[in-house]
Amino acid sequence: MITKRQFGTTADGKKVTAYTLHDGESSMTVLDLGGIVQQILVPDRNGKLTDVILGYRDVAGYENNGGYLGALIGRFGNRIGEGKLTIDGKEYRLYLNDRGNHLHGGKSGFDKKIWNAEIVGDRLKLSILSPDMEENYPGNLNVEVTYSFAGGEWKIEYRAVSDRKTCVNLTNHAYFNLGGEGSGSALDHLLTIDSDYITPTSPTMIPEGGFRAVKGTPFDFNKPKEIGKEIEAADIDLKQGNGYDHCHVLKNKCGQYIKYAEVKSPKTGIVMECFTDMPSVQFYAGNGLNQEGKSGHYGKRNGFCLETQAIPNNVNVPEYAAKGSSVLEAGQEYRFTAAYRFTAE
Repeated sequence: MITKRQFGTTADGKKVTAYTLHDGESSMTVLDLGGIVQQILVPDRNGKLTDVILGYRDVAGYENNGGYLGALIGRFGNRIGEGKLTIDGKEYRLYLNDRGNHLHGGKSGFDKKIWNAEIVGDRLKLSILSPDMEENYPGNLNVEVTYSFAGGEWKIEYRAVSDRKTCVNLTNHAYFNLGGEGSGSALDHLLTIDSDYITPTSPTMIPEGGFRAVKGTPFDFNKPKEIGKEIEAADIDLKQGNGYDHCHVLKNKCGQYIKYAEVKSPKTGIVMECFTDMPSVQFYAGNGLNQEGKSGHYGKRNGFCLETQAIPNNVNVPEYAAKGSSVLEAGQEYRFTAAYRFTAE
């Protein structure tokens, strides 16, 4: 069952609607503003409902306080080096909004749009048209993102098609804290990521080529490890990211659906299993959090992200594109899935 209510109004007078997807006692609330997941309530080991998503209590929070909390990201999630996109020999210069690079779709990405919302049975279908040359991306891009929440699993189905050759890399920027949003640090969470390589970055966090083996480094999460155990290690990639903010290359072939990660809070016993058919995931440990959230202040590393996507900057690095290219031919369907399954033990 899905119910809806008015959540608020934007600064320019647009109504924002909240849709709540019910799953027994558990629920997920989504805004048509930015496709934002504003709340996920799941039971802990004692049956207490716990909100595991960081967010804001009103529209103004999302408009003014930033951080992309819970939002759909596009046209291109993560970074493109120096905003340079070349398609069939033509260079498109994208908006530079992160240390001389293009981040999360630019000046006015999908996180800032009011999406069309349609309730289809127990699923919420969000859609939007990104017009040709919006943010300087070529092609009229029709995007459809479907959310469902059943059996304790939040599932995201991404679809897009363009009338011109373009590039697309969609993701969701949910910040999780399985101890409960507002409960403080997430560094005690036990994290497993099924990945043997990360993509090393430049000082401005751009993957420019090559793969770094995680074995013997702080980036090895192949066995459960506290997020905070090695986050302050003397490692060049950690120092450049001010902590974990790196792309982990997954072991699947692009398009093959796998379980790639698992996270557990020792406080609540809530476990989150993570699935995708995308070729990589950006693990961000919330190093830059400094916001007033739903139940108080969110400080540094009070939440974390696992953003499934193609490898950042793959439009400029052929060896990354070989793992899954973000270039989309005219008329070709972009089609990927991600899911987060919650249980408690």
